[in-house]
Amino acid sequence: MKILITGAAGYIASHTAEHLQSMGHEVVGLDNFSDYYDVSLKQLNANALTEKGIGIEKIDLRFAEQLQTLPIDFEYIFHFAAQPGISVTSSFEDYLGNNVIGTKNLLDFALKNKNLALFVNIATSSIYGIHATFDESETPKPASFYGVTKLAAEQLVLASSRLGHLKACSLRLYSVYGPRERPEKLYTKLIANAFNNIPFPLYKGSESHLRSFTYVQDIVDGVVSVIGKEDLVNNEIINLGTEEENTTQQGIEIVEQILNKKIELQIVEARTGDQLRTKAVIDKARKLLGYDPKTSLYEGLKAQVKWYQDNFCK
Repeated sequence: MKILITGAAGYIASHTAEHLQSMGHEVVGLDNFSDYYDVSLKQLNANALTEKGIGIEKIDLRFAEQLQTLPIDFEYIFHFAAQPGISVTSSFEDYLGNNVIGTKNLLDFALKNKNLALFVNIATSSIYGIHATFDESETPKPASFYGVTKLAAEQLVLASSRLGHLKACSLRLYSVYGPRERPEKLYTKLIANAFNNIPFPLYKGSESHLRSFTYVQDIVDGVVSVIGKEDLVNNEIINLGTEEENTTQQGIEIVEQILNKKIELQIVEARTGDQLRTKAVIDKARKLLGYDPKTSLYEGLKAQVKWYQDNFCK
């Protein structure tokens, strides 16, 4: 099949692009190469894809006219592109433009693809709010601009599905970690600071936060498993994560164990809207997709440490 992936130079999307190509699909990637974090890291991912024959077009979804350069023969669209996370440097307009306007423009483009089998929206557990421990029937209570705009994007996609304009589903991901994780995220920053002997800034109280830390390949396996199940997943919201919970402190201790090194912590003010607990309820994913995450936090972090060493410690 011919598959379009947005945000393809990003973390999870780049892994998904590689996986889909390995399955024999033709993959085309889009990315706006935003400077939200170091663009050279996105370029590193993009180069890895290019070496495998996966092309990436520089397109900003906020501007509908840029999509007009694309062919309209895609059979699947995986929509990862977004203004991510909780950041004091990102304005509401940043989240609105990238997460809502960008999604609306992509949907308009999707409708032009007459052979489109499924539009897959990549959503987030942040839609649930401060506590993300529920199944998909729970009323959303997002507590950040990120969560609010990702919920709006999800509903735009599902509205098109409800109206019969296209088949679509939304996958809510939980605390994904592993090789290529963004530099401001917990584990990449923790590992980087450890190697560079820099104190790690820990948000006050976050050492006790519980997370469903889910290894990236387990997430990718879940994402690609929707292929061939278009009727089954149409208009569905599906959680993808792990049922295993770990505190931030436990994660820090595992990295210290792998590195055989104590990491100095610097306590900083807590972030508004940060989630206190996430635990993925994945009964629906097991039933519909046969989803079964298996990677332990220790195994996943060991792989992430190796990735960091291979790319940044030469």
